[in-house]
Amino acid sequence: MADTRIAVMGAAGRMGRELVRAIVATEGCRIAGGIEQPGSAAVGADIGELAGIGKAGVVVGDDPLELLAKVDAIIDFTAPKATVELAGLAANARIVHVIGTTGLGEADEAAIRAAARHATIIKAGNMSLGVNLLVALARKVAAALDADYDIEIVEMHHRMKVDAPSGTALMLGEAAAAGRGVDLEQSSVRVRDGHTGPRPRGTIGFQSLRGGSVVGDHTIMFAGDGERIELTHIATDRGIFARGAVKAALWGRGKGPGLFTMADVLGL
Repeated sequence: MADTRIAVMGAAGRMGRELVRAIVATEGCRIAGGIEQPGSAAVGADIGELAGIGKAGVVVGDDPLELLAKVDAIIDFTAPKATVELAGLAANARIVHVIGTTGLGEADEAAIRAAARHATIIKAGNMSLGVNLLVALARKVAAALDADYDIEIVEMHHRMKVDAPSGTALMLGEAAAAGRGVDLEQSSVRVRDGHTGPRPRGTIGFQSLRGGSVVGDHTIMFAGDGERIELTHIATDRGIFARGAVKAALWGRGKGPGLFTMADVLGL
């Protein structure tokens, strides 16, 4: 089979540049294009030079419709509005759409599910192998412990992150809720301020910290009487997310339409 042709959405951003480097370094695929917003200084630039790896012979454009007709897969760590639009274009082109965008609302999720009737969509709040193993462990631990063990999820990211809780924290919360057989929306506590009273039994708490250049720290705690279990993942290099996304794009080629997760890609 010929190399998988992959294009990067938001090619000039931090994750975009990481994705370009990961694609170039991965056997079985090649960088086939990149997109930035109209008017961006990156439009017309060589995508390899933007990523700091020298000329790649591929120019960044601003027209996704034209590009998607020429590629096998796109990788998208952009923003909710752009991701929904790209999902529709991927559905029309019948290609693989790997989504690492976070902060998606319910209407966005519904649009992505609709697009997955025609596109191969692989969506995850975190693409790293370690995080997805952590999510699987969180579900098992939550299933093994009853509601006498309070669950708290603590995440920290760099000061520029715009959504909270992080997509990974929500993945952990969904896993814990599934393990307990409860609905996360009904069980989660996102904010505590003032005189809150005792903690309700069986709730799943979230704490979001922001500062510095932290790539991503996530801990899920199971706090019982006299003991506490903590499962932690610390990311120090954005390359782990890029490599996972490229792995997902390669896995998705030829799979046919559907909405998949990294758990599917990794066989978890």
